[in-house]
Parts: sequence; structure tokens; C-alpha cells
Amino acid sequence: MRISLFQYNIVWADKTANIQIVDEHLSKIVGQTDLLVLPEMFSTGFCTNDLHLAETMTGETVNTLKSWALKYKLAITGSFIATEAGSIYNRAFFVFPTGEIQTADKRHLFSMGGEQNFFSNGNKQLIVNYCGFNICVLVCYDIRFPVWARNINNKYDLLIYVANFPERRIADWDILLKARAIENQTYVCGLNRVGVDGINIQYNGHSVVLDAKASELLTFDDNESNIKTAEIELEPLLRYREKFAVWRDADSFTIL
Repeated sequence: MRISLFQYNIVWADKTANIQIVDEHLSKIVGQTDLLVLPEMFSTGFCTNDLHLAETMTGETVNTLKSWALKYKLAITGSFIATEAGSIYNRAFFVFPTGEIQTADKRHLFSMGGEQNFFSNGNKQLIVNYCGFNICVLVCYDIRFPVWARNINNKYDLLIYVANFPERRIADWDILLKARAIENQTYVCGLNRVGVDGINIQYNGHSVVLDAKASELLTFDDNESNIKTAEIELEPLLRYREKFAVWRDADSFTIL
């Protein structure tokens, strides 16, 4: 499966500008990828208190995602600000090339940034099957909570984190992504943004694709705005899991 990461500077609270940025860059990967990964809150930036930016599942953002998937014959994942039944969510999505969409909401809200004051948290993982891979999509702060990502009985083969992860803590991001790959015996994709947001927080990217041993398959330069593509294969992962079957000794548990 070919997976493309779009690391870019999200325009603060401007859906039109951000949708245009993605649309302009999609032409670069037409026919060259199977899955496009976008950052957390790709169309707005991490605007936790601008609730007017929230949209329903029939709003402009979802309709645009579906139209891209259908037009360019690829899947797209990321997150956006969603509203449903009077609540606001940081909603992860996976749009298939057919236009079908599956979603789940960010489990761990970033309390030090006040996210919990405006958003409701989710209670399920987003796991889909695509191109023969079982893919789990989680959001930013979720990366600090390994129990939530635990890959019990190899229920997924690729773990994706979409994020707005600040430069001042980027060393944590680098380490945590590698830890999640090794402990879960899975491919990991971490997609972060670059630039300075509307509240003067700096981001420098460090988006990456890792194999199950945390070897880097794709990297970006600091502060690089670009789309890059890596190809991952299922068979080497399955052989590794069979040869070094750590997953068989994992604890079983239920998250309440």
C-alpha cells in the first residue's frame, strides 16, 4: 500500500484556505498513492474555542473529503471539528475511494490546552480495512496513552496518529511514535503540521512512517512543507510477528 503524508502549515481558522491548499497539492499524487494522511483539524488548525468552525457530517468539510476521494480514487484520513447532538468533537475520519466514511472521536482531550472545556471525548477506536491492511487512526494527545492503542491479537497492521504536536515537545513525539511501533508490532505513521498557529505556537513537523522495529521508512526535514509517499507491505510484517511473537504474551484487559 502506498501512503502519502501531507505536512503543511495550516491556516488558522480558515477552512476555505486550507481546503484550497489540500486541493492544489492533490494533483501531485494522483495515481501514485492509495492513502492520503492529513493533520489533526486539517481545515482549521487546533482552534479549540472557535466552536463556530464545527460542522455536521453533511457539512462542507465532509462533502469535500468525499468528493476528493471519489475524484482522485484514493482514501483520505485526518481529523476535523465536528458537531453532533449539541456536542463538539475532534473527529478522526477515514474516507474510502467510494466516498464511504467512517469516524471516531479523539479519546484523550488535551486538558492543558483547554480542549476538554469545549469538546466531548470519544469512546471507540477508528479501525478500518483497506488495501488488505487493518488500519487504526488516533489523534495527537492519544499518543501518550499506550493502553488505548494496545494492539491486542494484532487487530491492526498500521497505526496512524494525526497531530498538531508543538516543536517544544517534539522529542516526545519522536520517541512515542517509535515506542508505539515496537510495543504493538505494527507500522506507524505520524503526521504533524508545521508553521506558527493563531496563538503563536510553533510546529516543526517530524512526520514519519516507521516499520514494526521503528526503522524509518519516510521522514521530513524540520519545517518542511511537502507531500511524501512511502510504500508498506503486509507480508514482511506478518513474517516478523510470526518469528518474534511478542503479541502472544500480551496482557488482556477491558477499557471501561
